[in-house]
Amino acid sequence: MKKHKWTLLALVLALSTMLQGCASGSNEEAQSEGGNTAPKGEKAKITWAVWGNPGELTRFQDFTKDFNAKHPDIEAELIPIPGEYDQKILTQLTGGKAPDIFYAGDAFIVKLIENGSIEELTPLMDVSNSIVKKEDFYEGLWGAAQRDNKIFGITVDCNPMVLWYNKKVLKDAGVTDMPADLQEKGEWTWEAFKTMTEKIRTTGKYGYVLDNSWNSTHSWVTSNGGKVYDDTGAYVGSTDPKAKEAFQFLYDNVKAKNITFSGTLPKGQGGDAMFMSNQVGFVGAGRWYLPLFKKNASLEYDVVTWPTNTGNKIEPAGIPTAYMVLNKASKQKGPAFTFLTEFVSKQGQIYRLQGGGNAVPSVKGADDVVLEGNLPEHAKLFLDAREIGYALTPAEAGIPGLSSDINSRFEALWLKDEDLETALKEVQELANKKIDEYKKK
Repeated sequence: MKKHKWTLLALVLALSTMLQGCASGSNEEAQSEGGNTAPKGEKAKITWAVWGNPGELTRFQDFTKDFNAKHPDIEAELIPIPGEYDQKILTQLTGGKAPDIFYAGDAFIVKLIENGSIEELTPLMDVSNSIVKKEDFYEGLWGAAQRDNKIFGITVDCNPMVLWYNKKVLKDAGVTDMPADLQEKGEWTWEAFKTMTEKIRTTGKYGYVLDNSWNSTHSWVTSNGGKVYDDTGAYVGSTDPKAKEAFQFLYDNVKAKNITFSGTLPKGQGGDAMFMSNQVGFVGAGRWYLPLFKKNASLEYDVVTWPTNTGNKIEPAGIPTAYMVLNKASKQKGPAFTFLTEFVSKQGQIYRLQGGGNAVPSVKGADDVVLEGNLPEHAKLFLDAREIGYALTPAEAGIPGLSSDINSRFEALWLKDEDLETALKEVQELANKKIDEYKKK
């Protein structure tokens, strides 16, 4: 009888141990659905990829080292990709060798959402212990990273478009009231801008260099209260009255040589280089010019928001953005998401952007990094522009190749002596044709 009793007890204990092991395994599996799959006691190794100039990459490397020091159980490795970024990432994704997390621009993230290669981040952000929440970020910045109210990428920071102006060039042309001073008084208008560029032109220098990009083109339209796309996502640049007026303003001033299309600049010269050599009055850009300009001690510069033609002090302008995304095939989703959220968090953005960084925070509560050192003098205008600005609409970003097709058609307009109305109609037709074809897929 005793023998049977002990045998039964042994069976119960064995079964209990087995069940506990299964339960533990199930729990670990549930936690590691995107959790740390490294063997116990070993570091979870993750990789992340980004583009960037040498200064940016140095800051990114410092952030990575700091992260690894704070997380002894995780080892993050930075993989810079200097050229053909999108194509290299796509190739790596196809071959199963892509980084765990990586940057994606507004057009690129659309492809990644379409092919299902990146993780939806909404459920990960919604958990109680996530250090970032959707409401921590400025709503106008989600752009192409949001689809059907689902988030697939988080803005790493942002770059509200402003006009940088060269004070010396303006003063030499006889300008006494600087643009930012006029902006404060509500007098920074298209007419004021035109008058300044005319004066600069008479000195033999360039008034304003127009880049061929959505963030420049769209900003001129919206500074006039116009629309490039309507609420249905259709392109209306050639039919919206305010948009047509904006394109006419650009067209007339290009012909008058107050505005110079960047594609016609002397070979090997860019607007930024000519700005620093005191040959250009205005260039449109985000805060990314600050690290470059502040190295030139003799350069006198400041920023102003886009001039308006509506009677308002400020109107919305474009905000180029990039997003951090999570590789759906990552075997270390938990540690990777930890890195991602710390990178885009308030503290992460302060760490990366302080000391004259190249962007503006996309997260709330980190604005002091833009104002430090009062550089440039009216740096607060970056924040004002962010408050009302917009990322590239999914109506354009969501259609592969649409932005480049539109830019190519505008390039032909600025380079050749074409009829404006004809060119605008062709832009609208090609855009809406591509949009309609995409919707039918």
